[in-house]
Amino acid sequence: MPEIANRRAWSAWIAALLMVSTSVAASYLRPTHFTADERPRLDLQQQVPTAFGDWRIDDSLVPVLPAPDVQARLDKLYNQLLARTYVDSQGHRVMLSIAYGVNQGSDATQVHRPEFCYVSQGFTIERRTPSALHLAGHEVPVNRLIGVSRTRYEPISYWVTLDETALLPGWQRKLTQLRYGLSGRIPDGMLVRTSTLDLDDHTSFAVQDRFLADLYAHLDPAIRSRYFGR
Repeated sequence: MPEIANRRAWSAWIAALLMVSTSVAASYLRPTHFTADERPRLDLQQQVPTAFGDWRIDDSLVPVLPAPDVQARLDKLYNQLLARTYVDSQGHRVMLSIAYGVNQGSDATQVHRPEFCYVSQGFTIERRTPSALHLAGHEVPVNRLIGVSRTRYEPISYWVTLDETALLPGWQRKLTQLRYGLSGRIPDGMLVRTSTLDLDDHTSFAVQDRFLADLYAHLDPAIRSRYFGR
């Protein structure tokens, strides 16, 4: 009997030790430092120019925004939002939407993907194709979507960032979030989205790529990697 009591006491001690160790490890590994504190401050309204290259703001066309109930939830996740339409001298219009969040360290806090935003507004997503945006000495992974409603046919390009890395939603982002978490850091990040109307798919994506290349060239190099990655 004393031997059984000793074994029980030993098991209870081991269990208590494991609980304490797990608690301490969880506390130690919990990310506490925001990468946004290490970088130049972002101000979408000020840093994204209202005119650059052949592009100027056009107030006649508003980018698709989430439904009000969805927007109320998203306001808790985003620190800044930018939604503008630009037009060039040929009359091509590109809608630009950027959502920025200081805390992009988990699925619960990450930015809202366009697939969900458009569906909440009554669109159907016809297809999604991974692609790449080729810039001057730099490549950004992008998703190409086609959003369709009764009144709009809208080719869409988007990517997300974590800190200074541009990537697509999915396992790559989850692994990057995990890497930051294990280092005790919480990455900030954004979703950058462009779209066009009244053009075929090929022309739409070519216009969007030209617009993004011009934006890349005119952004301050000190903060460019926060929008386009390194």
